[in-house]
Amino acid sequence: GITIDIALWKFETPKYYVTVIDAPGHRDFIKNMITGTSQADCAILIIAAGTGEFEAGISKDGQTREHALLAFTLGVRQLIVAINKMDTAKWSGDRYQEIIKETSNFIKKVGYNPKTVPFVPISGFNGDNMIDESSNCPWYKGWEKETKTKTT
Repeated sequence: GITIDIALWKFETPKYYVTVIDAPGHRDFIKNMITGTSQADCAILIIAAGTGEFEAGISKDGQTREHALLAFTLGVRQLIVAINKMDTAKWSGDRYQEIIKETSNFIKKVGYNPKTVPFVPISGFNGDNMIDESSNCPWYKGWEKETKTKTT
């Protein structure tokens, strides 16, 4: 469904207090997206892997591009990219790599360092690779973060 307003969920880990803010992605509710994003330390950018959907999102006037720019402009310096609907792309590793390449190019222009941004293939509809590893993407081995001194 379409998120209209922001929603908050809070939980605690042994080390952190975490508040998850679900902000709308739809163009008609951009003010609410800004309200939610302005409170965030980290953003999860959800990108649709479907043919045509991804391309529309990263086009010059696309919502994906706009949301990445707004998040950075609002001070969110940590970004995670969830590549959703991988089931509609038949869990293609090539499609996943294509999306990473294109997304890395535009988030770099916005101000993010793609080497520090995790890209995670998921299927929200099926719950694949969201909590547990999915057998549908054996080519996905997790993500690595590059810093000036090492890769972790």
